[in-house]
Amino acid sequence: MASGPVAITGASGFVGRRLVARFDEAGQALRLLARSPDRLGDTPHEVVAGGLDDGAALDRLCAGADTVIHCAGAITALSRSGYEAVNVGGTAALAAAARRAGVRRFVLVSSLAAREPALSGYGASKLKGEDALKQAAGTRLSWVVLRPPAVYGPGDRGTLPLIQQLARQRPLIPGNAEARISLIYVDDLAAALHTLAGGGPEGSVHELHDGTPGGYSWADLMREAGLAKGPQARCLFLPRGLLATLAPLSVAAGRLRGSAPMLTPGKVRELYHGDWVCRNALLEDYTDWRPRVRFAEGFARTLDWYRKAGWMT
Repeated sequence: MASGPVAITGASGFVGRRLVARFDEAGQALRLLARSPDRLGDTPHEVVAGGLDDGAALDRLCAGADTVIHCAGAITALSRSGYEAVNVGGTAALAAAARRAGVRRFVLVSSLAAREPALSGYGASKLKGEDALKQAAGTRLSWVVLRPPAVYGPGDRGTLPLIQQLARQRPLIPGNAEARISLIYVDDLAAALHTLAGGGPEGSVHELHDGTPGGYSWADLMREAGLAKGPQARCLFLPRGLLATLAPLSVAAGRLRGSAPMLTPGKVRELYHGDWVCRNALLEDYTDWRPRVRFAEGFARTLDWYRKAGWMT
């Protein structure tokens, strides 16, 4: 067990909540950074109020901490500078605070999108965030980066549209039929982060998936979901040109509202990219972490949760 608290950013988010629960099972003391502490509910853990742009809050978060796990990040933004302010500047500031405080270990949750930075402002910012960590860590801070693919599971609104479509006889997929993707169930990602907080590889970047070599095709996902059966069951793929036309309109509407849109030209390029397959080998070579939940089981758990929560009928 760590000698000091484990400091976590993004603890009120989808992955962060499962990570906190994982550490709770181990009886580990935690310190949580939250811009809006009310979102954490009635937590027994120490809470530091503030964001990644608050240097004093980052110093309080890191003071005496054994490990920092950086889950927070911007997944939508109005511009590239919006992504970079959080995913690059915030990561650099947090890593510098961790180094000053003598933190032993820094674990960064990046994204598989960092492998293809030319596709989107988001992916570019995640890669730059990894580079910012390397530079800020210097030689005194042990660090490791995880690049998960799409993360899904109970309580996630981000992948709700995917689960909804795969529960249909003819899913409408914003992508191409030849693409292959990796996925990871949220509890498996939380377990990997918990493992890396204790030790393992240093100064390296690792992809991870649910234990399915080569990932999934869309037909594979339909088959694994097991709900759509019969000769009429097949995926229908939305034309890329349709989403490419709608994306600039979505961005313009977002700017008028002052809110970041989900559909952008960069997101369209990500959706129609053909290879989002992760490789697990290095992480499994260096640690005892192994994924436990394949898509068939994870889909069933997630669908059941959505239905009980009233998110799906």
